[in-house]
Order: sequence, then structure tokens, then C-alpha cells
Amino acid sequence: MKKLLVCAVVAVFSIGSLSAQDVRFGVKGGLNLANLGGDFGIYDGYYGVDDPEMKVGFHVGGVAEVKFSEKFAVQPELLFSNQGYKSKYDFAGAKADYKVNLNYINLPIMVKFFPIDGLSIEAGPQVGFLIAAKDELNDYEISIDPEDPDNVDTSDKYKSIDFGMNIGAGYELPSGLFFAARYNIGISKVDDVDDGLTGIFSGSLSRKNRVFQLSAGFMF
Repeated sequence: MKKLLVCAVVAVFSIGSLSAQDVRFGVKGGLNLANLGGDFGIYDGYYGVDDPEMKVGFHVGGVAEVKFSEKFAVQPELLFSNQGYKSKYDFAGAKADYKVNLNYINLPIMVKFFPIDGLSIEAGPQVGFLIAAKDELNDYEISIDPEDPDNVDTSDKYKSIDFGMNIGAGYELPSGLFFAARYNIGISKVDDVDDGLTGIFSGSLSRKNRVFQLSAGFMF
């Protein structure tokens, strides 16, 4: 699957460079409503961590539409995307409201079908490259990092590459202004560690990205 997605990225950009007359470029940005789904292990409930909640983030980047006919096109994108989740921690007097920020460079490849002029239905794979991961802690009652107790680098706890699938829809006005909605379903787990426990309390974290995106952009 990993090799297939990487090859697909290379192939789409190669097609675009060979058929420039059928290619348009644009920019987009918008809102992320992000969370993690899957198995959080026994760690969270046992140590007083609430269920994860949706976190507001954003995405921004460029797109290229390679059109093969009036009904079909392929749209590779290069996006910065702020994802993650938020939650609460309360155990033995230590309390915190915190956000887990996972910042990715994402490369979606969307296959677009146009049932009517301007309207597109889209689906396709995505590969993401983690560039930063940090926990933002608020009202924390125990300092866990003397140098910066409210901003903890957790990059070593997450996998550097993420794979997912996207489904969505968009609408483009004759001016080139477009709007889109998309749901990203992670298919590879984001964690690079287990839950840190041993014995009967041990377990594996198997969490995956879940991101709903609302975008606006412009095609040149």
C-alpha cells in the first residue's frame, strides 16, 4: 500500500507535466475538525484521561487539476495540515486541559467526477509526513518539563508517515472560486509506541487520524 501510494503521487505529477494544456493550478485553505479514532488502549481510562474530543485546526496549500475529460479529473494536492485531538487529564490531584497537535505535510490524490457543471464528487488516497507533534497543556498542576511545562515535544511517539483515504465533494464557480468538504479516514495507526504499561494492564495503542475539512480556494 505504501509503495502504491508513493508511485501514484509520482505518476500523477508526471502526467501533469506532460499534458500542461489540461492542467490548472490553484490554492486552498480552510478548517480542520480533527480527532483520533481507534483503540486508545487501557492507558487512557486507567490513568484518568477522558475520551478524545474534536480539535479545531486548519489546512492550507496548493492544488493541481489534471482533466482527462468533461466528466473526470485527477487532483493532486500539497497541504500543511494541523490535526490531533483535545482531552482532559485528572489523576491523583493532577489536572490538565490539553491539546495534541499533529502537524503534517499531506499529499492527497483525488479522483473527481463531475455529474453536472461545477459540481464534483471526489475520492482518493493520501500520504502524510509528520513534521511536528506537541502537547499543549493548560492549568497543569505538576510540571513535567522544567524548561517548558506547557509545550511538550512528542514527535518521537508518533509515526513519521501516515496513510489515509479521502471522500468529499466540491463546487466551483465560473470565476474559479471553489468550496469543498472532505472527510479523511486514517488507515494506518499514528502511534509509534504502546501504552507504556506492563503485565495485565499492558496494551497497544492503535489510533488513526479522523479529519473533517471545510475548504475554500481559487483555481487560476
